[in-house]
Amino acid sequence: MPDTAQPIWPAPFADPDVTAKGEARAHVAFDRLKTLWFNTGTLCNIECVNCYIESSPSNDRLVYLTPDDAAPFLDEIDAMGAGPVEIGFTGGEPYLNPHMNTLTGMALERGHTALVLTNAMRPMMRPAVQAGLLALKERHGNRLSLRISLDHHSAAVHDAERGPGAFDATIEGLSWLADHGFRLSCAGRIAMAESEAEARAGFAELFERLSVDIPAHDPGRLVLFPEMNPAANPPEITTACWGILHLDPRTIMCASSRMVVKRKGAARASVISCTLLPYHDAFEMGGTLEASLRPVKLQHKFCAQFCVLGGASCSA
Repeated sequence: MPDTAQPIWPAPFADPDVTAKGEARAHVAFDRLKTLWFNTGTLCNIECVNCYIESSPSNDRLVYLTPDDAAPFLDEIDAMGAGPVEIGFTGGEPYLNPHMNTLTGMALERGHTALVLTNAMRPMMRPAVQAGLLALKERHGNRLSLRISLDHHSAAVHDAERGPGAFDATIEGLSWLADHGFRLSCAGRIAMAESEAEARAGFAELFERLSVDIPAHDPGRLVLFPEMNPAANPPEITTACWGILHLDPRTIMCASSRMVVKRKGAARASVISCTLLPYHDAFEMGGTLEASLRPVKLQHKFCAQFCVLGGASCSA
């Protein structure tokens, strides 16, 4: 009798080179450095319902980055002749890190632009942090910009994700930054939107009411990120997908960015390929920036959800 048993496929995203269906997995070659991210630590003043990096007041799996940790990677950019580039800072909440303004100043003093991702809540609003921010702005102007995490233009939806009172606290910080003339952008979440057009209209009304200079219809200034759901089952990205989707792999985030992290207990910082995947060994790229500039295999759901099918990038 013929064998009618169904083939047993390997688990999706398990093999670095082939998909569960045996097709060649896509990879992204390094093109040129546009953004070097520094994760300042995974500790955060709040705990969001769907935080992709699991930041919280107790998660210190990535510890506070120090100036001594960051300096060798900035030196490498100079040695490579790759600058000036965008230096991005993310967390956790960056302004919990006591070195945050020093780190930002290091990047700006070398001629780079700096982008800080913040919830603009109490850590950023401490007087010493505010004074440091004002000094950086006075010296470097619009080469410093801040992207404020505001999931939705209404308090009810935003607070359902981030906790009671989070919306009002962020609005206070956003308004302070706007009043002092900082260059600002905002990050919302498309899953919380009625539609993209309605989301942008709602944010536009909010920004106008607050007199905040963020053009909501500019996707570079109001970034609406796709949802990253670890429980979802997106398709794996194969080499054929570039042609099917009419997509140039050089537009994918890992073609032009890397992130520096320091793991708890590690002697030194290291480089990973992606801001979204700090806990996955497959995306560990080595101890130097130079060592990290090799192809990245798209071996995770977030590669499909956020970057390839979502068309998103964390960079400005």
